[in-house]
This record gives sequence, C-alpha cells and structure tokens, in this order.
Amino acid sequence: MPFFYPIEILTRQHEECIEITEEVAEKVKLSGVENGVAIVYVPHTTAGVAINEHADPSVMQDLRKMLGLLIPWDHDIYSHMEGNSAAHIKAVLTGSSVNVIIKDGKLVLGTWQGIFFCEFDGPRRRKVYVQIIRE
Repeated sequence: MPFFYPIEILTRQHEECIEITEEVAEKVKLSGVENGVAIVYVPHTTAGVAINEHADPSVMQDLRKMLGLLIPWDHDIYSHMEGNSAAHIKAVLTGSSVNVIIKDGKLVLGTWQGIFFCEFDGPRRRKVYVQIIRE
C-alpha cells in the first residue's frame, strides 16, 4: 500500500530553487518504509523538481542564471497570452517528478545531492506530493 503526503511550499521570489530534501526524508520516516521508492511530484505547469548539488548554493544559482539566458522572461516570440511562457518552458526542462530509492529507511542520494523545488513564476503557494511505495 503506498503512502501519500503533501508538502506545502510558499515561494518568495519570482524564480528560486528551494531544497526540500529534509521534508521528503521526513515523509519517508513517517511512512515507516524501509525499502522502496519515493516519488516526488510537482502538480504545477510553471514549477519543477530537480536533483542536484546541495553543498554549494551557487550551483542552483548558476542553473537559474543559465535558464534565464536560454529562456528569457520577456521575449517577443512567445504566443501565450498569460505572459509566462518562459516559466512553462523552464518547468518542462526541469521536469515534474523525480524518483528516489529508499534503502534502510533513508533516501539514497549521492553525497552532494539534494532535492529541489524549482519556482519559475512566483511568488506563490505551491504543493509538492510525495508518494512512497514499499518494496
């Protein structure tokens, strides 16, 4: 039987990456699952989720900076009437879910890895869903 947990995130900037590794690890602990998988899913079209380095915050700053150069916010080629096409494109590139193995009750992440919620059209109140499936 899978366990399903919401995480609420209040973003404060137009674009930001917020580490949620500890929140996801809390849900794993709460579930009591020793071995399985945690699915982390973002149900928004202008936000994403990524696994990347969490030891040095400049890595995620560089990611946001490069996405901004590749996909500028104000550009005259976008057709979307709402004016946030750049956020939609960045969300597609980062993706809406990640899977993390659970072993011995802990997330299996590399030494430098963390899970990040990526906001591309904030500030907003957002949700992340974590589904934990027992092996």
